[in-house]
Amino acid sequence: MNLTLFDLDGTLLPIDSDHAFGDFMVRIGWADGDAFRRTNDRFFADYQAGRLDLAAYIRFATGPWRDLPAADMAAGRERFMNEAIHPVLHEVARLLVQGHQQAGDLVAIVTATNEFITRPIADAFGVPELLAVELERDANGRATGAIRGIPSYREGKVPRVEAWLAKQGRARADFSRVTVYSDSTNDLPLLEWATHAVATNPSAELEAVARERAWPILRLFE
Repeated sequence: MNLTLFDLDGTLLPIDSDHAFGDFMVRIGWADGDAFRRTNDRFFADYQAGRLDLAAYIRFATGPWRDLPAADMAAGRERFMNEAIHPVLHEVARLLVQGHQQAGDLVAIVTATNEFITRPIADAFGVPELLAVELERDANGRATGAIRGIPSYREGKVPRVEAWLAKQGRARADFSRVTVYSDSTNDLPLLEWATHAVATNPSAELEAVARERAWPILRLFE
């Protein structure tokens, strides 16, 4: 069996779903307009530069919704999927995922965006296995604003994948081929962990690394 791991934002999606959800919350009135948007943009710039304080971002980004009634959260997330995600789900990305599944690969999405946002997106791609940033929950199941366990961000993606495989009684060495698709140098630890790294819609920085290391470059959205 082969193992295939996909980053999500910028890789399978032409947008960043985390940043887009922040804009969506402003639009529907969950978050305070300009002030929230400015801070959201600053965090996104930090992410792109590889210096994001993820714990601080999660506290900020979950603040507008984590105390809402469950029905409101569910309705908002469904509306986000319909208005912001489904219109940008490209068939070429779906087919790439499906091709690996049909070949018998073990497939997972590994993303630094939190589980609340990404679970329905993974479902839309037909991928049950999602390794996302897990949110700490209180006794009533409400998000606290903290992260549970190792976040699937930068170096953290590797131990998250290894722990996920270990729960299945598997390890990297059990696979003939380990393929990782990503657009960002934030994922260099996971790309280097793979046997086959694919720079997918790469940033300029990742494209330079890919050319230096003779990694294939895939552009899904051109």
